[in-house]
Amino acid sequence: MPDQTPPIPAGWVGGFEQSNPDFAYPDPNLTSLDMLGNLDNIDKLQRQQAVLWPEFSWETEPGAADPKRAYQMFAPDISRLGYTDEGRVYSIICPQQGVCSPAIGCLNVEVTVTGQRGWANETDRTLAADMEVTGKIWFSPSAKQKTLYKVFWEIFKHSSHPFPSSKEHAIEVTTFRPGQPDQPIFPLLKGQSKTFPIPDFAKHEDDGAWSVGNLAVEIGPIKPTGDSTVDKFNELVLEVFNLGAGNMLKQGNTLTWNVWFNQPGLVDQEEWAAHAEKWRQSIDADHGSPDGEGTEARYFDGSPFSVVQSLEDQEIKKITSFIKSHL
Repeated sequence: MPDQTPPIPAGWVGGFEQSNPDFAYPDPNLTSLDMLGNLDNIDKLQRQQAVLWPEFSWETEPGAADPKRAYQMFAPDISRLGYTDEGRVYSIICPQQGVCSPAIGCLNVEVTVTGQRGWANETDRTLAADMEVTGKIWFSPSAKQKTLYKVFWEIFKHSSHPFPSSKEHAIEVTTFRPGQPDQPIFPLLKGQSKTFPIPDFAKHEDDGAWSVGNLAVEIGPIKPTGDSTVDKFNELVLEVFNLGAGNMLKQGNTLTWNVWFNQPGLVDQEEWAAHAEKWRQSIDADHGSPDGEGTEARYFDGSPFSVVQSLEDQEIKKITSFIKSHL
């Protein structure tokens, strides 16, 4: 059967990678470039690569002898790499997801790119970029049906404490380069991660992937709000969320993505801005993704990730105790 893939658009020039010898592999150094706001230079974008297979991985029991690594593909075509004809990267839209916990309902989990710099090379299908991000978590609409949410809301709406029911009041989680808590900037590099085994179901050469890159980020503490009651509440919500989501955002855990790119295409700057704005307003766990859903989390052998209900019940008791003590 003939290849139905459209040809790569003309116009690739290249050369930005070669403009500074420090940019080269095996250890690209991009510090001569300014960290740029992710939406500040859309008018410079000319070419793009869409991430059709954002493969996410994390340890569900970090620190254990068997950390039970899980693998999950996020919704396709949320993340994109945008660059010029010469290959300078000016915008990166990062993978996002909605995650549901039986105890507290669904929450939106957004990785917001606050700064980026880098290059892409279509000639040899490589890239190197630096990113700075913050994680944001807030309750999605369906959580309002949960008893615990209703209790929280009734208490918070009669107080001066902000409740994480919208992105504006989201729980913010700090991130940094794995093992370097003083370094909030981390790299996006060519190839798949080499720090853990990758199952066949998380590889996409045979699906037509054009190239692949990888990034890893360690989860730090919650960013303080200045309201001690809210800070303690947010920590407790995150603790319950982590139980239901397999310690996904547990402090000290490292999150890793192998991002499998579609072949290069041209950028429609108005469409890019609209796409970025749609996901800046954010994915909603209840509404899903217009480009299709991701996969359920599973272990290397393909068996599904599951939550230990007895531990979750203990966390519900902690929340009940917190309400009685603080609210």
